[in-house]
Amino acid sequence: MVHSIQNFEALACPEPVDGAENDLRRDALEIAEAGYAAINVGSAIERKMSIKNDVLQIMDGTSKATPQTKTYHLAGRRVFFVGIGKCALTAASAIEKLFGDTLTGGIAFDVSAEFLRKSDIHRNGGCLTSSSKIEVFIGTHPLPSEVNEQATKRIIEFLSDCREDDLVIFLISGGGSTLLCSPEAPMTPADESALFKELTAHGATIQDINTVRKHISSARGGGLARAAYPAEILSLIVSDVPGNDIAFISSGPTVQDSSTITDAKEVLARYNITISNITFIETPKEEKYFERVTNLLFLTSKDALDAMKDEAAKRGYETEIVDDHFSGEAREVGRAVVEKLHDASQKTALLYAGESTVTLREVRPPSQAGGRNQEIALASLETILDDEIILPFASDGHDNTDYAGAIGDSISRAHASEHNLSIAEYIVAHRSYEFFSITGDALSTGYTGSNISDLIIALKK
Repeated sequence: MVHSIQNFEALACPEPVDGAENDLRRDALEIAEAGYAAINVGSAIERKMSIKNDVLQIMDGTSKATPQTKTYHLAGRRVFFVGIGKCALTAASAIEKLFGDTLTGGIAFDVSAEFLRKSDIHRNGGCLTSSSKIEVFIGTHPLPSEVNEQATKRIIEFLSDCREDDLVIFLISGGGSTLLCSPEAPMTPADESALFKELTAHGATIQDINTVRKHISSARGGGLARAAYPAEILSLIVSDVPGNDIAFISSGPTVQDSSTITDAKEVLARYNITISNITFIETPKEEKYFERVTNLLFLTSKDALDAMKDEAAKRGYETEIVDDHFSGEAREVGRAVVEKLHDASQKTALLYAGESTVTLREVRPPSQAGGRNQEIALASLETILDDEIILPFASDGHDNTDYAGAIGDSISRAHASEHNLSIAEYIVAHRSYEFFSITGDALSTGYTGSNISDLIIALKK
């Protein structure tokens, strides 16, 4: 069996540790695998979209209980695809397979250099395959760059040729905010990078960060809907934002924005950020740009949570989805999950989705990197019991590092003891990456082609 978690067996079957429960590890990892499978964008396109007799049908919504279908007539129309974010390339391959000759052209703007290394894109003139109609661009993330700026310019140019009878299918996924860099002079991508670093270091929420981002780029906050006007737009949105507010997912490039420049300035004031060289841009407010736009939540954390709940039930666990939009400081989230696990009955599975925050008190050298999921796992080691395990992980496989997350259990704690590591010292310094690199208890997935919120699995034997 091919696992999304590349080091699955190494984590499931570590060296024997007295008093440790390997079975809990395997259960947690298998439940995580079910979550990853449910949010694979390519599989979701095959599952939720079909074309018959020149009619596109798409399942509306992520609820299995009350699915509805939207239809789009394709005969005589030009059909374009624009994919943005961490799922763009995976989606582009599936869209091209689905539409075949019906697809007129497209652009996929992704962040994954790993995908690029494994492909023949360079040899195919910057397209997915030698016969592909989809141009491919790989941008930088999490910080914007001139590469992102140039690719965004190309997307806007591409959309500017759209006509009223055209259909543009967008796939919007996490990472798109960084990619859609289109500042107004004299502001530059480097200025935006400095601003993003400051907001992150001050613990700003994704909602606050994206409120600012929408007002420093002409492509965000409805900017791509304006660029594609007067075409009809179907925007498939993969949510990585707790609460699934589409206005904040990749800074809402096809969503009419209700915030203003004043709101963006208030965010900066709230975090005492006084960076210069910020050129603010008001987002498009005219109704005409959005009258023929359908923004559809295509994949959310619910898809992963439902699949993980089913897998946990198969393994005999009484399962509860505790929170589908958790937030807060990562270390406090980890401690709270473990505390709830202590009070749970035997054979219990607790599931969570959301996004925590790591607030840095001082600038760290690169060698002291960490990730919010790894910090959750690290904090759990303070009090986790022998019959408990916590597994926090990033759906995109990148927890601010090349790890997706880490395991918090008695085995991880024993590994730390073997290497004379102080859990408390590593928590204070936010050095979770270094910690789990030494203990060997981090998850590695590589490029997943998926991106919803972070996920947490907590099990009690």
